[in-house]
Amino acid sequence: MAASCPLPVTQDLSTLRAKLQGLLRFLREALCISNAHTVDFYTESVWEQLIDLPPETVLAVLRKSTEAAEARPPEARPLVEAERTSGITDFPKIFCETSQKLLSVEAFVLAAKYYSLQNLGICTPFEQLLVALRGNQTQKTGENVKPDEFMNLKKSHEVQAMSELISSIADYYGIKQVIDLGSGKGYLSSFLSLKYGLKVYGIDSSNTNTHGAQERNRKLKKHWKICHTQSKLDVNGLALKMAKEKKMQDELQYKADIEGVCNNGPTNQEMRSTSDFLPDFSVSLISNIRKHMENLHVYSHQEENLCFENTFSLIDPLPINATEPTSSQMPKRKKSEANKERRKTTSKSTELNIYSPLTSFITADSELHDIIKDLEDCLMVGLHTCGDLAPNTLRIFTSKSEIKGVCSVGCCYHLLSEEFENPHTECTQEKWGFPMCHYLKEERWCCGRNARMSACLALERVAVGRGLPTESLFYRAVLQDIIKDCYGITKCDRHVGKIYSKSSSFLDYVRKSLKKLGLDESKLPEKLIMDYYEKYQPRMNELEAFNMLKVVLAPCIETLILLDRLCYLKEQTLHGLHL
Repeated sequence: MAASCPLPVTQDLSTLRAKLQGLLRFLREALCISNAHTVDFYTESVWEQLIDLPPETVLAVLRKSTEAAEARPPEARPLVEAERTSGITDFPKIFCETSQKLLSVEAFVLAAKYYSLQNLGICTPFEQLLVALRGNQTQKTGENVKPDEFMNLKKSHEVQAMSELISSIADYYGIKQVIDLGSGKGYLSSFLSLKYGLKVYGIDSSNTNTHGAQERNRKLKKHWKICHTQSKLDVNGLALKMAKEKKMQDELQYKADIEGVCNNGPTNQEMRSTSDFLPDFSVSLISNIRKHMENLHVYSHQEENLCFENTFSLIDPLPINATEPTSSQMPKRKKSEANKERRKTTSKSTELNIYSPLTSFITADSELHDIIKDLEDCLMVGLHTCGDLAPNTLRIFTSKSEIKGVCSVGCCYHLLSEEFENPHTECTQEKWGFPMCHYLKEERWCCGRNARMSACLALERVAVGRGLPTESLFYRAVLQDIIKDCYGITKCDRHVGKIYSKSSSFLDYVRKSLKKLGLDESKLPEKLIMDYYEKYQPRMNELEAFNMLKVVLAPCIETLILLDRLCYLKEQTLHGLHL
C-alpha cells in the first residue's frame, strides 16, 4: 500500500435516496422537454405544447446565465448556499400547474444547476482523491512519452487523467493486474501498460478492434523504446560531459595546489579564478542530469537500476579516478557477456509490462476465469463503457471476489436498455441497464430514449461555442413536415444520416433525403419545397431555444443515471459487500 491516508467517504444510502427523490420531483415536470424529438418539432407543435414564453426571452435568459457562469472563477461555480435553498422546490414558479408549460427560465436554470452532480455534494474532486491515494508519495513515472503524440487532444486528456487515477488506485491497494472492459483501440490499456508498468487485459467485443489494438500497441512499443533509448543517450551524454569537466577541474586544482605555494603572480590568480568557476559549472551539470533523470520513464524498478546504475555512480560525490577503472579495466569478453546478460534481464523486465488485447462480449454473467486464465486480484476499468457495459461492469464487480476495485466512465446513455420503457412488450431480459437500484425499480422509473440521448449533450462544449448544429436540425424538422403533408407518413423508421454536410442548399438537402428514404422526390416541385422553408425559417429560433433548454437539462439526466448506479453499489454493502 502506497499511502496510509483515509480515502474520502461517499454519503450513506439514505442521504443519496433523499437527493434522488428531489431530483425525481424536478424531472417529473421537466422530462417532457428532454423527451421531445427534434424531428417532430414542427409537426407536433412542440414549442406551443411545452413552452409558455417567446423564444427570444428564453434565449436571452440562457445567454445571460451562461455569461454569468463563465464570469465566475472555477472554484466559485458550484452553487452558493443561498442559491441552493431558493426557488428549488417551488415548482409552480417553474411550470404551470394546469398546462405543465414552462413559465420561468430563470427558475428552470437554477433547478437544473442544483440537481447537477457537482452541486449535490456527492463528488470528490479529482485532485483531492489523488492526494488521498498517494499520501506523501509522488508518482514514480516520467514524461518522455506524451499521449498527444499518437492520439487527439481530447483522447489524450482523458487517457492521461484516467490512467493516473487507475495507477494511483493500483498502488494504494498493491494491485498489478488491470482489466479494461470495452478497450476499443487500446489507448488506455497501452498507456497503463507502457507508462505505469501494469499488466493489462483489454477486452472488446469487436474482433476488428482487438486486431487494431494489437497493431497499435506494437507501434506504441516501438515508439516507446525509441524515446526511452534517446532519453538514456541524453543522460549518458550529460554524465560523460560532467565527468570530463570534473577531471579538468581536478587537474587545474592539482596545478594550483603545487604552484600556489610559491607563486603569487597573475598566472596563479587566473588559475584560481578558473578553478572557482568550474565547481559551479559542474554543480549545474549535476542538477541538469538529476532533473533530466526525474523526467525519464522506466519500465520497472529493476530496469531503472540496470539502466542507470553507472549514471547514479557518477552523480555520487566520489573522486573521478574512483569510477574510471571500473569499465576500462574490465576484459572485453567479460564486458560483452555482461552486456548480453543485462540486455536479457532488461528485456525480461520489460516483458513484465504486458498489454493483451482479447475479444469477448461481456455481460453481467460473464465468467472472467474463462477469458483470463491467470486472473488474480485486479482492478476493473473502462473509459467510455458503452450502453449496458457500464452497469454490467458494476454487476461483475459486486459478484467477483477477484475484482478489488472498479473505475468506470460510462457513455452512450441512449444505448442503455430500460426495464420500464416498453412495459407492454414481452421480454425475457433479466438484467437491465437502467434502473439498477431498488428505489427506482420500485418507482418503475423510465427516462426514455430521447432523454437518455440528451444526457450525452455537453453543456461545457455549448458554452464555448461548440453547440448544437441548429441549421441541420432545422432542415430535418422541416423535412419531416414535408414528408407528413406530401407523403402521409407520420413516423419513419429510416434515418436520413449525414446528408446535411453533403448538401449545397435546403432544396438539395430535401431532394437527397427523399431519395435516400425511398420516396419519389420528382413529385415535389421546387417552389413547394421552398415554400416550406420560408414558412418555418422565421421560427428557427424556437428550435434553437428549445435545444438549449435540453442542453441545460442534460446534466440532470446524467445525474439520475449515475446516482442510480451509486445507489446500487451502496445497496450491495447491505448484503455484505464492503465498498
